[in-house]
Amino acid sequence: QVQLIESGGGLVQAGGSLRLSCAASGRTFSSYTMAWFRQAPGKEREFVAAISWSGGNTVYADSVKGRFTISRDNAKNTVYLQMNSLNPEDTAVYYCAASSHRLLYSDMSRPALYGYWGQGTQVTVSS
Repeated sequence: QVQLIESGGGLVQAGGSLRLSCAASGRTFSSYTMAWFRQAPGKEREFVAAISWSGGNTVYADSVKGRFTISRDNAKNTVYLQMNSLNPEDTAVYYCAASSHRLLYSDMSRPALYGYWGQGTQVTVSS
């Protein structure tokens, strides 16, 4: 059993920054591929960013590339999403997800391959 708990969401003005954290329980965290997804009201859940089990590979959605950075600290069982230059289109509930398997780079954006999900944290960007 793996539990993921997101934190760091909140209200921020356009152009500002937030840092999301995802704390994971479990003894196999270091072998998990981790990702962030988000879902805005009336929209389907979309991929944001992912990081490989080793931290050596990352992938980003085009909409956030250059603005967001995903990282992990396996010693702390924590994944981070640094979000800079936020705009109102980034407003959504952000979900942390984990896969217990190593994923191909091309598969890291597929939500169906992630078996564990957090409850989500709200990010609201005002204009």
